[in-house]
Amino acid sequence: MGPLAGVKIVEMGGIGPGPMCALLLADMGAEIIRIDRMQETGLGVHTDPKFNLLMRGRKSVAIDSKSKEGQELILSLIEQADGLIEGFRPGVMERLGLGPEIVFARNPKVVFGRMTGWGQDGPMAHAAGHDLNYIALSGALHAIGREGEPPTIPLNLVGDFGGGALYLAMGMLAAIIEARTSGKGQIVDVSMVDGAASLMATFFGLKAAGRWKDERGTNILDSGAHFYDVYETSDGKYVSIGSIETKFYKELLRLTGLEGEDLPHQMDDAGWPVIRARLTEIFKGKTRDEWCEIMEGTDVCFAPVLSLSEVANHPHNIARETFVEVDGVLQPAPAPKFSRTKSEIQHPPCAPGQHTDEVLGEWGVDESTISTLKSKSVIK
Repeated sequence: MGPLAGVKIVEMGGIGPGPMCALLLADMGAEIIRIDRMQETGLGVHTDPKFNLLMRGRKSVAIDSKSKEGQELILSLIEQADGLIEGFRPGVMERLGLGPEIVFARNPKVVFGRMTGWGQDGPMAHAAGHDLNYIALSGALHAIGREGEPPTIPLNLVGDFGGGALYLAMGMLAAIIEARTSGKGQIVDVSMVDGAASLMATFFGLKAAGRWKDERGTNILDSGAHFYDVYETSDGKYVSIGSIETKFYKELLRLTGLEGEDLPHQMDDAGWPVIRARLTEIFKGKTRDEWCEIMEGTDVCFAPVLSLSEVANHPHNIARETFVEVDGVLQPAPAPKFSRTKSEIQHPPCAPGQHTDEVLGEWGVDESTISTLKSKSVIK
């Protein structure tokens, strides 16, 4: 059982960061039931529920949340929960009769987690958007990319999953801990703009100190520096180098054969293009595997750039059990690792409404009520 065993959470079905937060909490042992829509909305790019990995580890019930009976059923579940996760636009839960005022009246201790891109208030609160838009407003997108090129899209890791899911998980757990002392729940208002901005704290500090330029691709950590970058190898693959500290940089020079060569100083940014050209030439002289033989495990700060098809076969990932296979699908294992209360994937992703009868029975709804709700098409 994970460290969150005994914690019960109701998740209103959504996409992206809300489900990712629920996945993290479920992997750590929380019991989470997901409220899905009655109508099949499709799985997007997924043709089979087992591939929709954001939905792993919890059970699904299908409830008509627009009906009075459905709303009452959802409230009866929330009454038993430590937390509630929802990712609708501001005002939607209120229109469903499931807003904070009504929820807290039924369960004063519940933590009401709200996930949005822009936040619950502000001039853009009700506008549509996606990860890319949110990290654009935070300053993160502008900072990512190479010199003279447009910003690079960092998948949807920075907004949805970094600034969104992780901040919601942290906020939910903090509020649940506090509620156990105070006896009072509260709203956790997570905005992906706020979260992505928070992730940029180091860079705002560097900029204020005059050590970070707004021109992307010209700084130490954004591909501007030759010692913190990726290089192509002779077989068309790539390796990553992060030799920032002096002792690590000396090791880079030694293992590339540049030690003793008349080169500009490491931190002389005017000379970075000169050394980059030499490193580009040198790394193209061997395959990625040959460079692994030379540098992997040294203090160069080196790693091969692996594809999604390669990661599970790397010895370090095998030793750490970083990836697992469930129901024939390779996927990341639960993280972080705990020494005593081990996290685990409770079960594979499920189809919407797959556990309606089972969950409602476990959460105290009698069979006759379940039968009546089915006959009225309130649940499926």
